[in-house]
Amino acid sequence: MEAATTEQPTPPQQGVSSFAKSLFLGEIHEDLVFPYPSPSDEERQRIRELVNSAREFGEHYDERAVEERRWIGDDEIRELGARGLMGLYVPREYGGAGLSQTGYCRVCEEFAQIDATLSVVMGVHQSIGMKGIVLFGTEDQKARFLPDLASGRKLAAFALTEPNAGSDAYHLESRAEREADGSWRLNGEKRYIGNGDKADVLVTFARAEVGGEDRHIALILEKGMKGLEVGHRYDTMGLRGNDLRKLHYRDVRVPAENVLGEPGDGFKIAMQILNNGRLSLGTGSVGASKWMLDRVIAHAKERRQFGRPLADFELVQDKIGWMVSFTFGLESMAYLTTGLVDAGVPDYSLESAICKVAGTEFMWYAANRVLQLKGGEGYMRDEPYEKLLRDIRIFPIFEGANDVMRAFIALSGMKPLGEELKELADISLSEPISSVGVLVDYVAGRIQREVRPDRISKAHAELARLADPVTDQVKRLRSLAEGQLREHRQEIAERQFVQKRLADAVADIYGQVAVLSRITAIFEEQGVEPSGQERYIAETFCPRAAKRVEKALNQVESNDDERMTAIARLAYKRGDYGYALYDD
Repeated sequence: MEAATTEQPTPPQQGVSSFAKSLFLGEIHEDLVFPYPSPSDEERQRIRELVNSAREFGEHYDERAVEERRWIGDDEIRELGARGLMGLYVPREYGGAGLSQTGYCRVCEEFAQIDATLSVVMGVHQSIGMKGIVLFGTEDQKARFLPDLASGRKLAAFALTEPNAGSDAYHLESRAEREADGSWRLNGEKRYIGNGDKADVLVTFARAEVGGEDRHIALILEKGMKGLEVGHRYDTMGLRGNDLRKLHYRDVRVPAENVLGEPGDGFKIAMQILNNGRLSLGTGSVGASKWMLDRVIAHAKERRQFGRPLADFELVQDKIGWMVSFTFGLESMAYLTTGLVDAGVPDYSLESAICKVAGTEFMWYAANRVLQLKGGEGYMRDEPYEKLLRDIRIFPIFEGANDVMRAFIALSGMKPLGEELKELADISLSEPISSVGVLVDYVAGRIQREVRPDRISKAHAELARLADPVTDQVKRLRSLAEGQLREHRQEIAERQFVQKRLADAVADIYGQVAVLSRITAIFEEQGVEPSGQERYIAETFCPRAAKRVEKALNQVESNDDERMTAIARLAYKRGDYGYALYDD
C-alpha cells in the first residue's frame, strides 16, 4: 500500500494524447473509444485459466487467519507464484504470464473478490512494486529482478510517501548523492510502505542533484543493503494482513546499475507507475462490488420480514438496482481505459484517475448499503461485512487521495484549454494586422463548436437517445471550463469547488461514453433484441449520469460556496462548534 500521492499536470502534447483531456476542449475523439476494446481469443483463454487458478487458490484461503497472523503467509506467496499469479503482465521471456493491461486487471478483479488484503499485497507487488522495472528497467535489470519476482521467490514494494510528503509527493525530502565511483548514497525516511518487511526489491524515490539542478531519482533497493532499515509496523484499522512499515535509509550505497531510468526522471517514473496502479484499483472495485452483489442478492431473496422476502421491498430493490447499474458503468469505464493502454494511447492519466476515484468511492458507499441490507447480522464480527468496511476505507486515500485526484483531473484537463487560450493573451489591439491570424483561427474554431459541436456518431443507432445528450454536455464542459479559466486565470489552481465539479462532470461523461461503446459492441455481436437486459441497464445508467453532469455543471456558476467557506472560517476562529443549544 502506498499513501496519497499526486502529480503536476502533464504538459499538452501534439495531437490527441488523451480522450478525457479532449473533452475539456469540447472534442469527442470517438475513434479512440469505438469499437469497445477486447482481448484476442488467445489472451482470453489465458485470462480464463489464470482467473480459474485464482479461484482455486481462494477456496482454501482463510482471510480471518490472515488477519490474525498479520500476513497472508509465505507459503501462500509461493503458491501464488507457482500458479503464475505473481507476474501477470511480466513478459514471458522473464517468466511472467505476459498479459495485457486488460488481462492483468481482470485477474486483479479476482483477487479483490477473494480478500481486500490479498488484493493490496498483490497490487503493491505487481501494480506498483515491480511495474517500474518492466516499464523503465534496462535489459540487465529486467533479467536480474523479474524472474524471481514473477515466480514468487521474491516480493516487491514501492516506496514514495514520506512524513512530510504524502499528497505533495513532489516535495519529498529523501536525498541521493552521487559518489565518485558512480554509485549513489541514499538518506531519508519513508512511511506507509506496503510489503515493507517482506519485500526483497524496493523501488524508491529521492531528490538528487542532476546537471546542477535539484531533480528526482528512482532507485532499486535490495533487502540486505547496509543502511536499509525496516522501522515499526503500523497498527491499522483494516487490511490487518498487510505488512505496512516505516523505512529508514542511513547512508545506503546504491550501485549505478540499480538506478531506474535516467537520473532526474524519478518523479515522472513514479507518476507513470501510479497511473498504472490506479487502474487495478478501478477494476478491483468492480470485483469487490460483484462479490457484494452475489451475497446481498442471495440474502434479499432468502431473508423474510413482514411475511415476505426482503427482495420484494422497493427500498431494497433501489439499493440493489443502483449497485448493478453502477457496477456495469464502472466496469465499462475501467476496461475501456485498460483498452486505451493496450492500444498504446500515450496519455491515460486522467482516465486512470477517474476510474480510481469513481471506483473507490462507489465501493465504499456500496459496502455501507450492503451492510445495511444485512441488518444487525452485518454488524457482527463473524460476518464479512464489518471487515470489508474496515479494509476498503483506505482505498479512497491511497494511490492519490480522491480530493487531490479531483484537482488533478480538472487542472490537467484544463491545461490544454489554457494553452489554447494563452494564444489570445499576447494580442494587441494596437497591432490588428499581426493579430488577425490568431483571432481568425480561434474564432473559426469557436464557431465550429457552436454550429457543429463534436458528437458521437459511432454508437449504435438504437442508442441515439442516450448518445445525443453527450454532445451538449461536452460543449457545456468546454464553455464553463473556459469561462472559469478566463475569470480566475492562475488562481484557478485554488478554486477547488470548481475543480471538484468539473472533475465529477467529466467522469460521468466518460462513463456514459464507455457504456455506449460497450453496448454498441454487444448489439453488433448479439443483436439488439437478445441484448435487452444490457440495453435496459444502459438506459438507466446513462440518464442518471447525465443528470449528475447537469447538476455538477449548474453548480459551477450557481452555488453557496461563499457561505460554506465563511462558516468554515468562523469555525476555525472559534476553535469548536460554538452553537450548542444548551450551554454547559
